[in-house]
Amino acid sequence: MYAIIENGSKQYKVAVGDEVRLEKLNANVGDKVDFNVLLVSDENGVKVAADAAAYKATAEVLEHAKDKKIIVYKYKAKKNERRKRGHRQPFTKVKFVEIAVK
Repeated sequence: MYAIIENGSKQYKVAVGDEVRLEKLNANVGDKVDFNVLLVSDENGVKVAADAAAYKATAEVLEHAKDKKIIVYKYKAKKNERRKRGHRQPFTKVKFVEIAVK
């Protein structure tokens, strides 16, 4: 059984036991978080729209961290204009423990 969930304007394919890195969530480590389900596939077939909305995916927050640093370098030729910036995107790592009917 797997589900397609939505988080941070992105969609993720998850199954029970999967550990996924999502956009940063407002939850403490160890909390349970529920996600909207867009599609569910199980032994009975595929459910979408209103049928899938009856399901919920529950995950446990494992950690909050930052991703690897990426370097953004802007340069304009012949103008002596250079700018170097770094960015580390925050994320939340969760483990899915249940996909079930609400």
